[in-house]
Amino acid sequence: MNALPARLRAALVAADFTYDAVADLLGPLAHSALSRNETTPGLRAATGGSPVETLTRLFLLQAPVSRAEAERALPGLLDELSAQGIVEQTVGEVGARLDVRPYAAPHDDDPGDLWIVSDLTPGLDGSANRVGTDHVLGISPASTSLAQQTLPAPVGRSLDLGTGCGVQALHLARHSGSVVATDVNKRALWMTRFNVALNEIDNVDVREGSFFEPVAGETFDLIATNPPFVISPATGERLVYRDSGMPGDRVVEHIVRASPDLLAPGGWCQVLANWVIARDLPWEERLGAWVDESCEAFVVQREVLDPAAYVELWLKDAGLHGAAGYGERYDTWLSWFDEQGIEGVGFGWINLRKSATGPSDFLEWPYDVEQPIAPAIGEWATARDLLAAAPDISAARLLTRSDVRQESAGAPGGDDPETIVVRQQRGLRRARQVDTVEAALLGACDGDLTIGQILAAVAQILERDEAELRATYLPVVAELVREGFLTAG
Repeated sequence: MNALPARLRAALVAADFTYDAVADLLGPLAHSALSRNETTPGLRAATGGSPVETLTRLFLLQAPVSRAEAERALPGLLDELSAQGIVEQTVGEVGARLDVRPYAAPHDDDPGDLWIVSDLTPGLDGSANRVGTDHVLGISPASTSLAQQTLPAPVGRSLDLGTGCGVQALHLARHSGSVVATDVNKRALWMTRFNVALNEIDNVDVREGSFFEPVAGETFDLIATNPPFVISPATGERLVYRDSGMPGDRVVEHIVRASPDLLAPGGWCQVLANWVIARDLPWEERLGAWVDESCEAFVVQREVLDPAAYVELWLKDAGLHGAAGYGERYDTWLSWFDEQGIEGVGFGWINLRKSATGPSDFLEWPYDVEQPIAPAIGEWATARDLLAAAPDISAARLLTRSDVRQESAGAPGGDDPETIVVRQQRGLRRARQVDTVEAALLGACDGDLTIGQILAAVAQILERDEAELRATYLPVVAELVREGFLTAG
């Protein structure tokens, strides 16, 4: 396999088989349809027979192409690609057995043109989407979400836990001195090694093993993982890419509890996951019990599904909707949820930092956010460090974040607004209703005056007692810092 990735890369580059070129070829209509697993608009768009059209039809649209077209797009490669199981040949046609997909992952000034080999996308055009137990998922909404969550700052060592096709390892390699990528699925490891070579990356070490076993005793500055977190009964029907074999959400709990031992001081573990919402127990209390005292956590619950919706989602993902035994599987899963006292399932982001500047934060935030969200997660940590370094917040010189906007509402012609809301335009896009004093504080925080000086001035203008204002609003200032409305001056 050593020479094949380099030769394949040369052919893909020569064909201009990049994300942007394919998007231009397909156009918005066909590109959007393909994201819904519909290929007809794409087949109508890619009819010219150029190398980029041939590769698009072959790999993305899963349509057979003529041998002559395939040879022009992949000169001298068909026999080797067939031997590796990437394509299959008949007398006059070539078809795809694996997906070779262009991917855009910009980093700094690099446009980030990458290519990802994975198993074929199941369920195109409504076809049956049953997948094998060792199916290797390609680029997906989950992998994209984790990449957008992962902090991009330069680090020494990173770990891609459960690498799959290796897409997270490719991201991490851009800003890490070295990366270790682990998986228990041998097919996934083969594809990761192929993708590392295909993208000319030389700082990724691919290892076989379950969870943290391949890296026992090592430490990392960053761990990123989208573990097999599906919560299901142990029926024996396991898909490795999504089912851990552990009961309930134990796989996520295991990662949260075990990762601190592998984190260097100040290191991060970032997990895209779901978790059980149990009857009579707030979700944040349940997850908070998993966090080691050496770490602080920022957990954001983005969505909650009821048991029926959750079961339907994953039965359809496995291609079982409408299949024989669907109703029985559905009932078994729902019954198990009921027995376990599960009233819902939460989806979201778990971010652990090997530091202890204060209690963990748990946020339910189903609203629209700016992507990538990683800068907002970094700002959360910066805010905690700021508060830890400023025990007397009244002496701090703070800035109102430049993207914060104020909205006022009230009756037409009224002297004063009935409500004042401040809203962030970036990151989590938090909004907060404030009173006159808080609005004045935010308006005056330009880094010149201390918070104490601003409160003294506001007290004089409003004819309020300064001591009472300090007692009331210094804790509010700390909240405004934690929520990202105020930053260091």
